[in-house]
Amino acid sequence: MTNYDYTFKIMMLGDASVGKTSLTMRYISGYFMEDLKLTIGVDFYSKTTSFKDKKVKLQIWDFGGEERFRFLLSQYSKGANGAFFLYDITNQTSLDHLPDWTQVIREHAGEIPIMLIGSKVDLHDFRAVSRDDGILAAKKYNLASFVELSSKTGENVEKAFNVMTEILFEKYSH
Repeated sequence: MTNYDYTFKIMMLGDASVGKTSLTMRYISGYFMEDLKLTIGVDFYSKTTSFKDKKVKLQIWDFGGEERFRFLLSQYSKGANGAFFLYDITNQTSLDHLPDWTQVIREHAGEIPIMLIGSKVDLHDFRAVSRDDGILAAKKYNLASFVELSSKTGENVEKAFNVMTEILFEKYSH
């Protein structure tokens, strides 16, 4: 059995098909997987990393984005340390749902850090949400951080998790 200095539970939130599973799989395996199946309910993943010479285990809870799974969210968000809210930069509606998701999280997990993630930046030719709109949404809803990334190219994938780990470390390591 391995001992960790810290274990953090991170929720992956957002509408269906915004790239939550792609991001999770890219981070854990280092590969982009085409044709991922729709997440039914919740899938669990973990990755061990190190931060400031400490062994950190990230438990990633990949939450199905379809409306029919929302009833599970309040239960599963209990005990979460942080959350990623993903929206697809080619789909304005996926960002419009941010207040609905954050309300449930804040109600059941408390004031945990939530990071706003604009996904699919490799599809910049089809962009419907500007980077500035993402930054403004993060400020408006008092989110911990904002980043745009691409699970396909790997751009900013490690950065997103490193920033979240640092935020969690600051919040919980005292």
